[in-house]
Amino acid sequence: MSHFRIDIRQRAEEVLALYPRPRSAMLPLLHLAQEQDGYVSDEGIAEVAELTLTTPADVRGTALFYDMFHLEPVGRYVVSVCTNIACLLAGGDELLEHASDTLGCAVGATSSDGLFTLEETECLADCNFAPCVQVNHRYVRTTTPDAFDTVVSQLRAGTLDHDVPPHGTLIRVRRAGGLHAPRAEVAAERSVASAAREARTPKEPK
Repeated sequence: MSHFRIDIRQRAEEVLALYPRPRSAMLPLLHLAQEQDGYVSDEGIAEVAELTLTTPADVRGTALFYDMFHLEPVGRYVVSVCTNIACLLAGGDELLEHASDTLGCAVGATSSDGLFTLEETECLADCNFAPCVQVNHRYVRTTTPDAFDTVVSQLRAGTLDHDVPPHGTLIRVRRAGGLHAPRAEVAAERSVASAAREARTPKEPK
């Protein structure tokens, strides 16, 4: 039985159809797994391994390489505060400490209500608004403690749900572009390509 919900499984199959080899779809499938569970669970890893014809160890190793993937449960909102050089000079350390006090959790931990996970990050590429803050990979541009507290209050009240969906949801608009071809046609072209590769491969002497 699939760990993915019906809608997530359908999207996963659509993603697989875009790639010549199932393994190439591993990253977008991991994002789908995280969208469903809020983090990359063991069950999600097993599902992605099955879909990509790899092993859970391959999938886990790939997920560990990227800091956008969390292999343990996190809060509904992952708050990222940059302390790289531009943000550091603009008060990044102080804002991170303030965020810890406001959210009631240490850096790298989750608040007792399960809503917030706080993390210290490297450059978030928004240096004009230093110190840079993201929530679930969305810029919130709260450069002062007061502005940060306002955003936290809005998140708690749910008034930012349209702009900041729960952690794991990378995009909320299904891709309309990209490859559009009948599956039978794609399968036939892949078969031809596979045969061509085999023809080019030197044969072992008998």
